[in-house]
Amino acid sequence: MSAKTVGFVLSFLLPLFIYRRLTQSEAGIYKQVFLVITNASSILPLGISMSAFYFLSRETERRPFYIANILLFNFLIGGLACLMLFLYPQFLGNLFRDAEMTRLAPHIGLVIWLWIFSAFLEVVAIANQEPRIATTFIIFSQLTKMVLMVSAVLIFGTVDALLNAATFQALVQTIILFIYLNSRFKGFWHSFDWKVFGAHLKYALPFGFAAILWFLQSEGHNYFIGYRFSSAEMAIYAVGCFELPLLGMLYESIAAVLLPRMSQLQMQDKKREMIELAARASEKLALVYFPVYAYFLVVAEDLITTLFTKNYLESVPIFLINITLLLFYVWITDPIVRAFEHLGRFILKIRIFIVICLFTTLWLGINYFNLRGMIAIVVATAIVERIIAAYKAWTTIGATWKDAVLLKNVGKIAFAALIAGIVTFLFRWEFRQFATSGADWITENLSLTVKQNLTDSLAGVIVLASSGILFAIVYVLLANYLQVISDDEKTFVKNFLSNLTKRLKRNSGNRLANSIAETSQMTTQD
Repeated sequence: MSAKTVGFVLSFLLPLFIYRRLTQSEAGIYKQVFLVITNASSILPLGISMSAFYFLSRETERRPFYIANILLFNFLIGGLACLMLFLYPQFLGNLFRDAEMTRLAPHIGLVIWLWIFSAFLEVVAIANQEPRIATTFIIFSQLTKMVLMVSAVLIFGTVDALLNAATFQALVQTIILFIYLNSRFKGFWHSFDWKVFGAHLKYALPFGFAAILWFLQSEGHNYFIGYRFSSAEMAIYAVGCFELPLLGMLYESIAAVLLPRMSQLQMQDKKREMIELAARASEKLALVYFPVYAYFLVVAEDLITTLFTKNYLESVPIFLINITLLLFYVWITDPIVRAFEHLGRFILKIRIFIVICLFTTLWLGINYFNLRGMIAIVVATAIVERIIAAYKAWTTIGATWKDAVLLKNVGKIAFAALIAGIVTFLFRWEFRQFATSGADWITENLSLTVKQNLTDSLAGVIVLASSGILFAIVYVLLANYLQVISDDEKTFVKNFLSNLTKRLKRNSGNRLANSIAETSQMTTQD
């Protein structure tokens, strides 16, 4: 989670530079290009990479065989995608009705190939239960990607430059992947067995096809938008759907940690422990997701206009609809589903039905729905799918309505977030004009254009910071009063802050000592 938080902070900066540096049309092309790359890199591996969580914790003696299977599959599937876009570049041009996408298609295919292969670096370290090394890999990946791509947009300001930066970063990550695998799984490059490969595919493919359907459900609407609306409108829609802090990051981190644990408990037939573990995880997720939702519901307009300027004010309604999904991220389902092979087939059937309904609705209404209507349909179908999956997963491990008592703190957390949201809304209502006046006073000596842009951004920062501080104080006090923050968590925070303070003091003392030593040395020399 710490690694993904740092990674998010780094990757979050990239869209801010892009949407401010490029025109709306150019930003729309960027969104289309990396939409294809990101989706293809996630879908095409068909869950083979994620199966490392299952096999590396169960069959330690044959781990090199499973590593070889994953690498071979990713190499071949990525290569086929690259070849297809090289031979038929007009596929993307026709999909988005844009000639620029046809021109960029071969380069897009190369990036997809490299991203599919190199992305296994982050997965394998976690599956091998080396969280510190995985943390390093995640931060390194995001840091290099951010530095290279921000440099590309600032220096060249073109989508081609961004693709070149993505290509180089993936090549570096691939080299590191081979170094790590060679140090942990000796001889993996000649460890291949057709029988093992067949068993591997039998387990992984149902989850892989379910993942394809999930991406069609969660990302397919972007292709309808790209086909129906202009590239400028695509940029507005993309800003409204941009990834919020902790939207998926926290869930993915907790799910990655729970996957091997749930698998072990399932093998031991300890379903009661699985229920309690899932309930504790849901409580931790609610502790973050509920207040995040309440806060951004209040300051949505300030957030969008501060980060992306008032040119993207139309993105606010889309953003408000999209963040409704936060409320349903508190349900832990994926680690449970992956611990029971038959659940993978069930989720596959459900997602087939959901995707058919979604695409049918979007196709029939593509000429009638506006941008808000499109995102509303997507969110509604995602909520239905999560409700069904959660019900099936929890009943499979034997949970009943009596176990709802395990989630009592989730209700308390929701109440605390609601009250904090109401207080923050009233504060923001009165404070917004004052913040604008204060920002205007600070920038009054600047030119008209610079003054207006800086005033808007500065006022937004003041409102976001002030509202955030007030919300956090009210929420933490209420959560503590309602006893949803455990003594262990309080002790953890106290120890963390204590260690951090000691470390800062020690570093400050070392710097002071070094400074005194340098001064003394210079004096002696003089």
